[in-house]
Amino acid sequence: MSATLFLAVLFAAFLHAGWNALVKTGGDKFQAMFILSTSQGAMGLVMTLVLPLPQGQVWLWLLASGLVHSLYKFFLTSAYEHGDLSRVYPIARGLAPMLVALVGVFFLADQLSALEYFGIAALGAGIIAMARGVFSNGESQHMLRFAFGSALMTACYSLIDGLGARAAGDATLFVAWMFLIDGVIFGSWALWRRGGSGLVAGRRDWLRGCMAGGASLGAYWIAVWAMTQAPIALVTALRETSILFAVLIGVVVFRERFDRTKAVATVLIVGGVVLTRI
Repeated sequence: MSATLFLAVLFAAFLHAGWNALVKTGGDKFQAMFILSTSQGAMGLVMTLVLPLPQGQVWLWLLASGLVHSLYKFFLTSAYEHGDLSRVYPIARGLAPMLVALVGVFFLADQLSALEYFGIAALGAGIIAMARGVFSNGESQHMLRFAFGSALMTACYSLIDGLGARAAGDATLFVAWMFLIDGVIFGSWALWRRGGSGLVAGRRDWLRGCMAGGASLGAYWIAVWAMTQAPIALVTALRETSILFAVLIGVVVFRERFDRTKAVATVLIVGGVVLTRI
């Protein structure tokens, strides 16, 4: 991997942690996610104007992906309402690859190496340690169920998007339409839940939300481009440095507590994710 590619993937990891931080920093996190989703939908709409219509069963994959992504946003937003960025993000980001790996072993007959099993064990230990800190530090325990829900939805859309993109035969086509459909689903649900008056936001809130949407799109596209230039396993492993960026942002920017247990848990989660993806 060249130095340019290495730095590009690190930047993508930073962008992913960054858009999560932008959602977290908003006073009304549900509103912030609504703006992010709306901006993503608008970007998807622009892209679909120059792309063909999906064919046949691809629409089913797109609908499933849109629904799961919307649920993911709900769980993630709720988790940030109750917990710190430096605790929610590692749990949500670290548990997802472990769930995908376990589904592969028990339901898809995947064969894992000893190193990958060690990675799953490290992930499990790190997530338990990170979750345990909620109880020992007197933090809101509601955060855990939402963080776990976010991780479950991440694992689901990872599988759905992969299979859907294969069915479409064009990753760009699938992602563009998925952004649009997800934006419509989440936006419609948000309007039903809050009503138009409940989602009225100021210029600063819209700027923050659109920045988060742009960062989300940028992080994804840099990763996709990098996977065409270097081994996929290497790129995906390097992307998980986003966990370190999220913890750093949480501690430095939001002044979140960073004790020894959280430090050890972070190292275990990052190490476990890397081992399961090498």
